[in-house]
Amino acid sequence: MNAFRSDEGAQLIREASTKAHEQWPVDNEQHYVPTPEGDTFVVVAGRADAPPLVLIHGSGSNSAQWIDLMPFLAKHFRVYAVDVIGEPGLSAPSRPPLGGNAHAVWLDAVLDHFEIDDARFVGMSFGAWIILDYAIRRPARVNRMSLYCPMGIGKQKKGFLVVAIVLAPFGKWGQRKTLSAMLGSELSRMPEGRYNELHDQLRLVNKHFRYRLEFPIFTDADLRTLTMPVQVSVGDKDAAVDSAETVRRLASATPHADLQVLSDVGHLIPTPPHRELDFHTHEETT
Repeated sequence: MNAFRSDEGAQLIREASTKAHEQWPVDNEQHYVPTPEGDTFVVVAGRADAPPLVLIHGSGSNSAQWIDLMPFLAKHFRVYAVDVIGEPGLSAPSRPPLGGNAHAVWLDAVLDHFEIDDARFVGMSFGAWIILDYAIRRPARVNRMSLYCPMGIGKQKKGFLVVAIVLAPFGKWGQRKTLSAMLGSELSRMPEGRYNELHDQLRLVNKHFRYRLEFPIFTDADLRTLTMPVQVSVGDKDAAVDSAETVRRLASATPHADLQVLSDVGHLIPTPPHRELDFHTHEETT
């Protein structure tokens, strides 16, 4: 299925993504990387000799999701913010099935292009699913990974989709209620300007983009193969995934994982930069 509802809608989303990528707050390079699934857009920042850190955003988003974190992360890492294929960014619209190895082969091509043998990874939601899939298939290339509200471990919840459908006819009020139900209390702590940007982006994406609705669940055997350092943060009010089951399964299958449950937080997880720095530089300070 085409990820976009129309060619015109796809163009509007690309124009909005291009505008967002003009707002990066640090010096950066913007690349189109050839892959088996088509060109992949990657923003690169930070010292060339710093440890590589790969950022993978969630579904319905793009690499501009990381703009607020970039000034901090680029001081310590060579950061690669990737636009996922088949998502509303600047990469190819290719959307291969999630059950096979296509996304691992795609990510191989991205890392190979930048001559990265192994990297640290940070992922949100579907991006965390991609990283988990990659770590299971390519463990030697994942030095360590930090995951926020990962899909593919706890069961998906369908209730928020019902809420979105019910509230859709109520215009901006309904859309705000849907955002609040989906993303949780983090919205109330967001500056008004940043909230409005997020709201406008989601309105555009919701109108013209088809979200992925099903994500394969990793088996316990899959999770037991994750021997690299793992850090996972979930919200106890997540409307998209069963966070309690996520924590329970990881605690059993991946007991070395650092698990954090955030109170009164939904599917929008704050990403504390110092927590990321401590985790991703730990091996160099011991």
